[in-house]
Amino acid sequence: MAELVPYSAVQFTTYEQLKKWFTSFGSKELDTPKRLASGALAGITSVCSTYPLDLVRSRLSIATASITLIESKSSSPAASASSTSRSAIPSLASSYHSSASASSAVSSAAIKAGYSKRDLTIWGMTLKIMREEGGVRALYRGLITTAVGVAPYVGINFAAYEFLRGVITPPGKSSIARKLSCGALAGSISQTLTYPFDVLRRKMQVTGIQGGSIKYNGAIDALTSILRTEGIAGLYRGLWPNLLKVAPSIATSFFTYELVKEFLIPV
Repeated sequence: MAELVPYSAVQFTTYEQLKKWFTSFGSKELDTPKRLASGALAGITSVCSTYPLDLVRSRLSIATASITLIESKSSSPAASASSTSRSAIPSLASSYHSSASASSAVSSAAIKAGYSKRDLTIWGMTLKIMREEGGVRALYRGLITTAVGVAPYVGINFAAYEFLRGVITPPGKSSIARKLSCGALAGSISQTLTYPFDVLRRKMQVTGIQGGSIKYNGAIDALTSILRTEGIAGLYRGLWPNLLKVAPSIATSFFTYELVKEFLIPV
């Protein structure tokens, strides 16, 4: 939420303002190239505004996954036997000791993974990245790759949505289902066409993690490495699960935006 709210706000606001600018505030027609340009610039603006939050979110997800993995590896039959032997303790005391033990296990796993308790917060992870990976510049690692991928993604997304809205929701046929379909189809089309950029973005965001087995010198290095080891299929790994998330997300996003715009700016 910390990233999504400002990202969406900046993106939609910038898109609407650029549409007005490209059409000289309604005196010119808004054709497809102008829609693409408006969407692309809106995407770049929103990414540049919120990229550090996106990077920190990715790192927190990886850190949490690392701690969970270490916890699962550290569980043993001996720990299970110890837990069984304590079952005779009164319930209140048993609950207390179980909670203390679980907290201790999480802290221990975090330390083994190279994270302190403070590092597992947004501010703590931000400071950790800046401290260990090169200051403020480290918070923007992979920004260019992300912007290059987001520009066509958002441009195609808005252009496809505007086109589909004219086809699927003609005057008198603008039901909720039709409106949601426009957003879902637009999101699916744009995501499929630009998914390789998203793969590169994720690769670049995690390349600075200490102890990581894979290091890239840049976006080109990451691209050639993926093609060499996994082929073209590697650039589309995880596309279907991503579409299952993106389609309803974009559909809801566009529908909510149109609804709020109609409420705030009555025609």
